[in-house]
Amino acid sequence: MVNIKEKIQHWLTSKRYNWKNYDVGLLLAVLTLSLISSYVLSLLGIPNVGSFKRQLVSLIAGLFIIAVFSLIDYHTICMYVPILYIISTIMVACTRFSPLGSKGSTDSYRWLDFKIVMFQPSELCKIVIILTLATFLMQHRDRLDSFKTFFLACLIAILPTAFILVQSDLSSSVVIMVLLIIMLISSGMGRKIFGPVVAVLIPISGFLIWYIQQPFQKLLKPYQLERITGFLNPESEALGIMYQQNNSVLSIASGKLYGKRLMEGASESRNYKTVDVIESDFIWTPISEEFGFIGCMVVLALLSVIIIKCFITAKRARDYMGMMIAIGIGSMFCFQIFFNIGVATSILPNTGLPLPFLSNGLSSLLSNMMAIGILINIRIQPNRGSSSSFADSLNSHS
Repeated sequence: MVNIKEKIQHWLTSKRYNWKNYDVGLLLAVLTLSLISSYVLSLLGIPNVGSFKRQLVSLIAGLFIIAVFSLIDYHTICMYVPILYIISTIMVACTRFSPLGSKGSTDSYRWLDFKIVMFQPSELCKIVIILTLATFLMQHRDRLDSFKTFFLACLIAILPTAFILVQSDLSSSVVIMVLLIIMLISSGMGRKIFGPVVAVLIPISGFLIWYIQQPFQKLLKPYQLERITGFLNPESEALGIMYQQNNSVLSIASGKLYGKRLMEGASESRNYKTVDVIESDFIWTPISEEFGFIGCMVVLALLSVIIIKCFITAKRARDYMGMMIAIGIGSMFCFQIFFNIGVATSILPNTGLPLPFLSNGLSSLLSNMMAIGILINIRIQPNRGSSSSFADSLNSHS
């Protein structure tokens, strides 16, 4: 036992991490959101979702993952990026092209059914793509003005995204494409690349917008198209495809300033009972009704702390790779938070994206915790005079 303790202590000291930079504030924000999630899920009355045992196990597992990945040097993880990329891509493909694939209670094959647990590989795939793109861009940093570098980076993201689209998971595909765009822009690529690309993409985007509205289009499934057309014509679809979002907005409004939990106490009659998937895609709805506007602002403040710390970490990263990983993680959290709340408040078309650290779902929670662990590791890396900060990187490519 003593030998094991000595080995662990030797390993920790040999890494020469700057432990003063271990972000306890970030950890507390994540822990607070997880506890809020556990409490809200326990109020919903959905079997097996809000049970104390399930939430406790998820929280302990999440904190364990943060601890582990905060101690593993992200450079070491990135050494194995090719293997991680191949495994995650195969796992995403297996959801649709293997007996392990399962659609659960939905029409999309997004899960792998291991009998003991259901796992959604697209959540892990987002993290792996961030690490892969960061590693690739670092290795090709001297060739960022090359179209070859641009197209290879796009191929890295597009290959697994194609399998995710086959699952009929449009929302996760959009997240990955947004990550690709933001990481490429932040990488230092100049106008020489983006000018021609934008010039080509604008007419293509216009054509696609026209095409998906045609009765003969094959890109979107019928329910996906209905969500878009319903969003564009909400009055005609008030009792149809927009019914869920309309009820969500009414539920959010009924929370008023302080929320029903404080003003009325516990009750079985809540407006959010008329909304589907309130434990995941529409978790913002019960949060708003139970805790009101003030409660929502507290939750948004905690989520904002996480996002801001992601980009501060990018600015202070010891090297280009750490900068790109932090930007990717921050962009992922920012986009998913905006999109999830946008759907619940009916300012965006209905789609299925979990709210980080709040929505029910083990795959999403553990992947987000992994991202936080990697982010903390970037922060505790020792400072080096030769390291490239966020500002230095941008200035060198401007």
